Amino acid sequence: MLRVAHVIKVTNIAGAETHLLTLLAGLRARQIDAQLLMLTEASKPMDDYLQALTRRGIPVERLVIYSDADPTLLPRLRNRFRLIKPHIVHTHLFHADLYGTLAAKWFCFRTAVVTSRHNDNAFRRREPYRSLNRWLWRKVAAGIAISESIARFAVEIEGAPPSKIQTIHYGLEYTPQTPAERQALRKQVRSELGIPDDVPVVGMVCRLVEQKGVSYGLRGFAQAVLQVPTARLLIAGDGPLRAELEAEANALGLDASTRFLGWQDDAPRLMSAFDVLLVPSLWEGFGLVILEAMSQQVPVVASAVSAIPEIVVHGETGLLFPPRDVDALAAALVSLLVDAPLRRHMGMLAEDRLETHFTARRMIDQTVELYRSLL
Repeated sequence: MLRVAHVIKVTNIAGAETHLLTLLAGLRARQIDAQLLMLTEASKPMDDYLQALTRRGIPVERLVIYSDADPTLLPRLRNRFRLIKPHIVHTHLFHADLYGTLAAKWFCFRTAVVTSRHNDNAFRRREPYRSLNRWLWRKVAAGIAISESIARFAVEIEGAPPSKIQTIHYGLEYTPQTPAERQALRKQVRSELGIPDDVPVVGMVCRLVEQKGVSYGLRGFAQAVLQVPTARLLIAGDGPLRAELEAEANALGLDASTRFLGWQDDAPRLMSAFDVLLVPSLWEGFGLVILEAMSQQVPVVASAVSAIPEIVVHGETGLLFPPRDVDALAAALVSLLVDAPLRRHMGMLAEDRLETHFTARRMIDQTVELYRSLL
C-alpha cells in the first residue's frame, strides 16, 4: 500500500486545512495510507481540527513547533518518518515545506517529497523566504499549485522549475440538491436567522483579517443599501479585526442592516440563505468559500485578484470588480440585488461549473495520478 505522510503547521482552520480534510479522507478511500503530522504551537493545540480529522478516520499526530527556528523539530520529524516509512512526504505551507522536506531527505534520500502551494502571501516575495523557497524547490520531486495564479507565482517568484509544478484546483465534496430540497433549506435557515424570504441577503464568509477586504465590502454595501434599502448583510467569521469592523459598520449607519454572526461550522448550509456571496479579497490563493456558494446556486460578487477569475466567470457565474474599488463593488451588488431572474440564472451556471471543474473526486484523482507518476 502506498504510504503518504502529509505535514502542515496549523494555527487556524482556513482553506488549506479544510482542503486536507477532504483530500486525506479521499486518499484513504482509494486505499492510500494517508496520514497527517500536524505542527502546532504550544499555545494553540488545535483540538477542534484534530477532532475533525479523527471523525473522518484520518490518522493524525501533533508535534509542537516551539519557534519559527526550532532545531528540535527536525530530529522529531525524522523519527516519525522512520516509523511511518512513507513512500511520499507531502508538505503544506512554509514551516512544513522547510522542516518536512529536510527531515524527509535526512530520513531517506530516496523518499519523494511533494509540496503544495496554497497562497501567494507578500512575505514570500521577501528574503530570506524567497531564497529558501528557491533552494527547497531543488529538493522536491514535484509541486502542486492550487491555481494557475499560484503556479505562476511559484515559477516567477520562487524559482520553481515549470516541469515540477502541476495545477490541481481545490475540489468540494458535493451532493446536488433538488429544487424542493434547496428551497426548504433556504426557508429553514432564514427562519433560524429571523430573515423573511423576500429580503435580499448579501453574505460574506471569511476570517476577519486584512487579506479578506471586509472593510471595502462594508463600504460597498453601504452604497448599495441606499438603492436597495431592504437588503441585509450577514458576515460569518471571526478574527482580530472583528471589533474594528463592527465599529466601522456602525459608523457607516449599517447597524440595522448588518449582522456579524461569528464563526460558523457549516458554511454551505448558511449560504443557502444568501442571494449573493461577496468576496472583496485583496489576494486569495484560491477561495474555497466560492465553491461552497456555487454548490448552493449562489452567484458571487468578487474582486478580480489571484485565482478568483479562474473560478468565477465574469458575467456568467458572478461579477468581478477591481480590488479596493468600492464604487464598482457597489454597482455589482446592486445589479444582482435588483434582478432575481439574473441571480437564479447565474446560480445555476455556477453549480454547473462546480460539477465540471471543482469536485473533490477530480482533485483526488489528479493527486493520486501525480503520486503514482513519482513511483
